Amino acid sequence: MGQAALPLWALLVLGALRAPAPAPAPAAGVAAGGPADAKWKTITDHINKAVEAYKPCVKGNCSCHQSVWKQDLAPFRDGISKEIMSEVVSRKLGTHYQIVKNKLYREHDCMFPARCSGVEYFLQGIISRLPDMEMVINVRDYPQVPRWMKPIVPVFSFSKTHEYNDIMYPAWTFWEGGPAVWPIYPTGLGRWDLMREDLKRTSPERDPLILLSREDPELVDAEYTKNQAWKSEKDTLGKPPAKEIPLVDHCKYKYLFNFRGVAASFRLKHLFLCGSLVFHVGEEWLEFFYPQLKPWVHYVPVRSDLSDVRELLQFVKENDNIAQEIAERGRQFITEHLQMEDVSCYWEHLLSEYSQALTYKVKRRKNYSEITSEWPKTEL
Repeated sequence: MGQAALPLWALLVLGALRAPAPAPAPAAGVAAGGPADAKWKTITDHINKAVEAYKPCVKGNCSCHQSVWKQDLAPFRDGISKEIMSEVVSRKLGTHYQIVKNKLYREHDCMFPARCSGVEYFLQGIISRLPDMEMVINVRDYPQVPRWMKPIVPVFSFSKTHEYNDIMYPAWTFWEGGPAVWPIYPTGLGRWDLMREDLKRTSPERDPLILLSREDPELVDAEYTKNQAWKSEKDTLGKPPAKEIPLVDHCKYKYLFNFRGVAASFRLKHLFLCGSLVFHVGEEWLEFFYPQLKPWVHYVPVRSDLSDVRELLQFVKENDNIAQEIAERGRQFITEHLQMEDVSCYWEHLLSEYSQALTYKVKRRKNYSEITSEWPKTEL
């Protein structure tokens, strides 16, 4: 994610090259007596149970993600006082915004201006329907409110684990602000709506997959690429960094891996659009849309230490129909339930319900500037 948010090393993880094939119809599960023989019974049992328990979202009014904002706002059901808000602002846990009479105001400083601009795009789009409020929006990579912090304070962050009480919001990257990947995406991956169309046509967790690729290149092709923090081949496990590959070219491959970065990885949503089978490593880090993506229904879950990755790769290679069904369900979910209108809808519901928790009347700070146009893009 940008200078601060990309994983330490951008990872090139590509499965077997594939020829284009028609998308399979989603299946109700794995049929007994087919490829799901005794050898793979444990995995196919997981798939059957997950598919059977899964209840697809009904599109409309972004209700698919409603449980997330409800859960995030639950700690504040007793109200947010002016004193609590003043404490959050003074501690510089994020950028302070105010909405007064359908106008957006912000303190002058923003650590990452392009990220603030990505946030402000969505706020401006819904501001005519929002009541007066103020909030602190964290545009750093890491959440700010650990569960042990008392009192609980309201801070909006794009990603968190269950160990934090931050309120998740749709990341700035749906519009702009990163992640930058040099040299192919020097100003960031670009708008989500445009990238959706294109795709239709730094962490040691990755090391075991790289080493497996070198041991068994027929099973997986994985190498580290170089980012701006690269210093020597020691940083890429003793070999030269691989050449960067644009996201569109990832779609030539059958299996794609997603690893976390400093926090959640921005690229997960892009991988699903390829129609490739997504291997999602670890379950700890979340964005607002993650909870509706279900393991074995939409992606293959992989342990954080990659101890099961060889077995999983062998399974999908021997059970291609099952793999394609999972891949198609993942692609379909992101295509139908993560459109730009869903992102704006989430912002509107989230802020509307959040505003009801404020127990005081918001007064505009006179030294804050009104945000009326795009903020200069100077840093990702």
